[in-house]
Amino acid sequence: MTSTIESITPSQPQRSSNKGLRWLFGSLLIAVLVCLPVASIFWISLFPEENIWSHLADTVLPHYIETTLLLLAGVGGLSIVIGVSTAWLVTMCRFPGSRLFEWALLLPFAIPAYVIAYVYTDLLEYAGPVQMALRDWFDWRNARDYWFPDIRTLGGAILMLSLVLYPYVYMMARAAFLEQSANIQAASRTLGCNAWQSFFRVSLPIARPGIAVGLSLVSMETLNDFGTVDYFAVKSLSAGIYDTWLNMGNLGGAAQIASMMLIFVVILISIERISRSRQKQFSGADRYGNLDTYQLSGWRAAGALLICGLPFVAGFLLPILLLARYAVIYFDESWTEDFLTIATNSFVLSALAALLCCLIGLLLAYSSRLHGNSKLMKTGIRASGLGYAMPGAVLAIGVIIPFAAFDNGLDSFMREQFDISTGLLLSGTAFAILFAYVVRFLAVAAGSIESSLIKVTPTMDMASRSLGLNSMQTLLRVHLPLIRGGILTGALVVFVDCMKELPATLILRPFNFDTLATQVYQYASDEMIEQSALSALLIVLVGLIPVILLSRSITASRRC
Repeated sequence: MTSTIESITPSQPQRSSNKGLRWLFGSLLIAVLVCLPVASIFWISLFPEENIWSHLADTVLPHYIETTLLLLAGVGGLSIVIGVSTAWLVTMCRFPGSRLFEWALLLPFAIPAYVIAYVYTDLLEYAGPVQMALRDWFDWRNARDYWFPDIRTLGGAILMLSLVLYPYVYMMARAAFLEQSANIQAASRTLGCNAWQSFFRVSLPIARPGIAVGLSLVSMETLNDFGTVDYFAVKSLSAGIYDTWLNMGNLGGAAQIASMMLIFVVILISIERISRSRQKQFSGADRYGNLDTYQLSGWRAAGALLICGLPFVAGFLLPILLLARYAVIYFDESWTEDFLTIATNSFVLSALAALLCCLIGLLLAYSSRLHGNSKLMKTGIRASGLGYAMPGAVLAIGVIIPFAAFDNGLDSFMREQFDISTGLLLSGTAFAILFAYVVRFLAVAAGSIESSLIKVTPTMDMASRSLGLNSMQTLLRVHLPLIRGGILTGALVVFVDCMKELPATLILRPFNFDTLATQVYQYASDEMIEQSALSALLIVLVGLIPVILLSRSITASRRC
């Protein structure tokens, strides 16, 4: 009997170790797949079929880079001004409507930048209602009688992007202001600081790391934007990729521009991490104490109301009212079988992407829990989140290169061996879009799941193992019920992001296949924004759900 026990006991840890390694290998495989688009871009950039890099560098590339830098500077600066000022006002001041603006200022998050660009172009163009009203009021006959700013310019693109991207800075700054110590604020007052001095000397330096994070997110979304810059004829790097590939027919040149965009992304991430590493903040024991707020009245209250009201009205209320009006007027023209098919395409693709992201994110998060001390695992986890930093147009290039190579290679082999053409199995199919969605938004789901899984005490794992459960049984029976909220949150955010995604979808979609985002883009390109209002409104309404969740989580960060 003793010999039998001795022969069985050593084999149990071995089997457990083998099962644990499966989680590690699975995570590394996912990291390789996520890194495949990036590797493909750099490969074809270095070895293109037709090298036009010198031609690009001598002609359009300097203009692309200059425009992109101006766009980043303009959107980043305006987003900081709007986001930080409104966050401090609703957190530290009390004025009529301040409670309303706490969550209302996040609502522009729900509107894609290209949608608001189309709405304001229709509103402010020469034949739009604003200029028509001005001509009626002042008896102007044509455009030579007056001057009106052109919205379809670089400045217009900066304004449109800022109106929907400032919430990134707003939510990070507000969270930082909510988490600051009440004693520090009180100390600044005892030292004679008024409201403005307290803001610049105390609140703003404390919130600087959070603002840097928000700014980096704004910059990445600005790089990712294609619909706005294309509609406004702003030649950024994102628009340059599209032009070089589809208009010039040169995939290698597009990949070279995409490599340039990746360099921009790396620089942005490095700046954000350096900014955070130089300043660390720790919560004091009075974090959950009541903040001493400023009660505003008179012209100060009116000014605060104006500062907070303008971004909300311009970034959400006015566009949503115009979209709703158009959707009602043109409902019979919009509600067609094609619309239902396109809406189904969007919902099915987004739902599948959300499901896959959550399943893969759960694998990554749980593998990190099992092998958290492994350097190889840490490297794989970081690599799997790389896709979120990739602009959609760049990701599309990285996906189409290996997919097209696989399709062409398989088709050539089948023709030679069996005289059969396999056609396009991966590239030019909905699978390519789905793969791009998963690569781009995997980090969102994985981050949400991991943040929930970290809160589960390790003693739960020990107890389940003592009851004879292996790692998979522990995950299914113990962890899943506890982290259900994090999984649902991650799935919801991924679903909404996929519904709004335009650049990758536009490039990778099959023929005669549209989503709500691409339909809105096509109608707007044809100057038929009214017919796309229903699709745009549906995208916005779906996007409101995570905004509500964000608002609740930020407010709950401090129990006032």
